Amino acid sequence: MDPVRINLLGVPGWAVLWLLAIASFGVFGRRAWQIIGLLRQARPENRFGQLGQRVRHFIRHVLLQRRIFQERSIGLPHFLIFWGFVVYAACFNWSLIRGLFPFLPVPYPDEVGIVAFLLEAFSLLVLIALGVAAARRAFFPPPFLHLSLDANLILSLIALLMLSTLLGLGFRQAAEGPAASLPILSGALAGLIQRTPALAGAARGWFQAMWWLHMIIVLAFLVYLPYSKHCHLLASPFNVFFGSLRPAGDLGIAGAQEDQAGGASCWNEFTWKQLLSGFSCAECGRCDRICPAQTSGYALSPQQIIQKLKQHALAAGLGGQGAGGPGQPAFVGETVKEAEIWACTTCLACMERCAVLNEQVPIIVQMRRSLVGQGTLDRTVQDMLAHLTRYGNSFGKSDRLRARWTQSLGWKIKDARQEAVQYLWFLGDYASFDPRLEAITKLTAGLFQKAGVDFGILYEGERNAGNDVRRVGEEGLFDLLREKNQQTLAKARFQTIVTTDPHTYNTLKNEYRWEDPAVTVVHYTELLEQLITSGRLPLARKIPRRVTYHDPCYLGRYNQIYEPSRNLLRQLGCEVVEMPRNRLWSYCCGAGGGRIWMEDAPGIKERPAESRVREAAALEQVTTLAVACPKDIVMFRDAIKTTGQEGRLVVKDIAELVAEALA
Repeated sequence: MDPVRINLLGVPGWAVLWLLAIASFGVFGRRAWQIIGLLRQARPENRFGQLGQRVRHFIRHVLLQRRIFQERSIGLPHFLIFWGFVVYAACFNWSLIRGLFPFLPVPYPDEVGIVAFLLEAFSLLVLIALGVAAARRAFFPPPFLHLSLDANLILSLIALLMLSTLLGLGFRQAAEGPAASLPILSGALAGLIQRTPALAGAARGWFQAMWWLHMIIVLAFLVYLPYSKHCHLLASPFNVFFGSLRPAGDLGIAGAQEDQAGGASCWNEFTWKQLLSGFSCAECGRCDRICPAQTSGYALSPQQIIQKLKQHALAAGLGGQGAGGPGQPAFVGETVKEAEIWACTTCLACMERCAVLNEQVPIIVQMRRSLVGQGTLDRTVQDMLAHLTRYGNSFGKSDRLRARWTQSLGWKIKDARQEAVQYLWFLGDYASFDPRLEAITKLTAGLFQKAGVDFGILYEGERNAGNDVRRVGEEGLFDLLREKNQQTLAKARFQTIVTTDPHTYNTLKNEYRWEDPAVTVVHYTELLEQLITSGRLPLARKIPRRVTYHDPCYLGRYNQIYEPSRNLLRQLGCEVVEMPRNRLWSYCCGAGGGRIWMEDAPGIKERPAESRVREAAALEQVTTLAVACPKDIVMFRDAIKTTGQEGRLVVKDIAELVAEALA
């Protein structure tokens, strides 16, 4: 009962299949080649090394769909649809080759019992999953999910494929008898067909009709796929395979052959991997749902940044006009507004949530570099960059004032440039200059001194580490700051760098070039935990209170340091009550990416810091919000006032709580 050994309008079935296959694969191949051509015109980036790690990455995020399960409502249905797609793609290619070459001595896939069973099982599971997905779209759509006719059409085509498969299996069994295959469901369906004389007599013809319907749908789907939003089915596995294996906190471009300080203002100035992100985007809205800028009412939509880049590349690259052609809008400034670009806090939440591992933050920073090169940035940011260029700090203070806070300690902190120390304390600007943080800085120094820590500082030799400078887009200034700091650090004698600033921690650890691989960078909470655990910092009393802890983005998401602060709080006798958004999904305070230097946009709903404070205040009997970042102190203490939570919630640095337990 070979479906290609029939005549269709007088033409042999196998010949018709050849014509359909050549047309389908021809159109598909042409479109795929166009997209590859676009990627080849983009800037180079080396994403081809570390093959073993890339294979593991592929298995984890493509085959096992690890990130899909972050959203429980659709995780399992999507997983089933994906694997149904894989099974059907394999069986379709098997059927196609068998149909194109009918003389081959191999059976069709549905003539092999175990394969027919898998086809039936996945058909049923995928139909159930499609029902869940359709109900979710119709009745419970999450925010920012792109509800389009295109998506509904694809779901309908997949459902039709599953139904045609089940019906085909049933009609085959009805025509050939139950010994033809293993499936149970199609066996029951065959029994119904055999009890219906009109269908039983035409079972062979109906089977052939279902086979041809199945093949035509798949070939049509193949033509439509690279032109639709579901191009991500083809692009995303490659996007994952070529994903970044560098630390999340490193904004450098791997193997970049050009100066990256100029950034990107049109499609072919981005890297090929950044362009690939647009074709991989599933328009699921996961990134928008977790973005603090988006939920606060700022102009930014990470999803739209990616989509606009794809549309710009297609219009400019395939429209024949080229970048900046006549009548074509500029990408940065017109297609993507400046307000969108500057709204990003670089908190990395969008990248952690994205199921296809798109890299939204580096794309946004590339555009910021372009704006900085044009001088198109807020006056407040210009002032800060001028201060950093002239003084090496964002406060515009003389470098001789960086260590002024040490004068009232009553004891001398070592100068690591002049004598060897075990720990070099790299403070950062806020801990050094901000009067709101001076008491905390002194407390921290006192804790180190009380524990007998051999530590020193760089005094006026320290410069801003450059983390936020780089994320604002001032690549040249970042390079200058890094170079000056590393020149100073090369003269100092130390074993480990400790810092109280997660932003500084991130860039020292991930973006500085250390010739000595033995140099390690630790956060002060890691050191304090070690000191208390070892007994070098004995606690005088417990402070039994209910506290909640905010994970700083640059300590948590960027560098996966979650437990030292929590362990410290428990050692102090505190009961740690988690906020709904904690650890990997901690909600950004809004200070990152240079946002602490920028004015708030008019008309926003609520600043991220205010949302976070309300989240903490809503916890039962929690009176303390513990933090481990100087910028968090600044942002949250201000938000306490603007939200009216004074007297209800107090913001404390962990060093303050440790000092309280030592009193």
